[in-house]
Amino acid sequence: MKRKIKNRVKKRFIFIIFTAFILVLLISYLCYFRLSGEAVKNSNERGFVTKVIDGDTIIVEGKKVRLLGIDADEKGYACYEEAKKRLEELVLNKAVRLEKDRIDKDQYGRLLRYVWLNNTNINLLLVKEGLAIARIENAFKYADQFVSAEQEARTKAIGCKWSLVAKKRYKNYRWNRLNEKLGLKIVKACEAIEHLNEEVIVEGKIAEVYISKNNNAFLNFEKPYPNQCFTAVIFSHYLDKFKNLKDYEGNVVRVKGKIKEYKGKAEIILKDPNQIEIGVLVI
Repeated sequence: MKRKIKNRVKKRFIFIIFTAFILVLLISYLCYFRLSGEAVKNSNERGFVTKVIDGDTIIVEGKKVRLLGIDADEKGYACYEEAKKRLEELVLNKAVRLEKDRIDKDQYGRLLRYVWLNNTNINLLLVKEGLAIARIENAFKYADQFVSAEQEARTKAIGCKWSLVAKKRYKNYRWNRLNEKLGLKIVKACEAIEHLNEEVIVEGKIAEVYISKNNNAFLNFEKPYPNQCFTAVIFSHYLDKFKNLKDYEGNVVRVKGKIKEYKGKAEIILKDPNQIEIGVLVI
């Protein structure tokens, strides 16, 4: 009789231990599932961009966010304004998705995130456009893409970050007419807005030649309309004097005249072919 009681107690004890073990496993699984779900949720936050601080830092609904994988110029450096302006164009006053990597915050308490607008990785786009460099010590998910994007931008001298390459290229051009002998100041196309009402020579690369329905020609420098930083304008009644306007497209040129402002952009009106010259590459 005593043996039967001992066996029953033993079986109940084993049953209780087994049941407790199963409960522990179940609770552990549920906790893991919940935590994993929170991690997935938190790795893809959404928010509204209320301010752009600089080319790699924004404020999203009161939280400061540092764009992962990139480094843009600080204030006082060459590409600060252009990178900040471009980031404003892309995300300011827009809803974005914030994707987290392994590290949540930097030493300053800023959230480290990839910023997505629809299906576009904004961080990566800024590197592709030559407005920021790759900085991948905390960016694990897309490290190879950032490095590849920077290499391509650097090789092709794309954007402000690699403008030194472009400036070096400009120095290798010979100018037969529009040169220092004229005694005029020579300014870069994107600096022309700082010389309004001055008679100068403007130098830059023509990104686009556009002829309107009214037969007016617009030679847009550095970037196509509406992102050009300077335009040489030829009105229709002067157009016959200029031959093969498309030959200017893609070339580094100089134009001479008085700089005027039109809708916030600098421009020079060309009335004579002697006001424009294509640079001759010196090898």
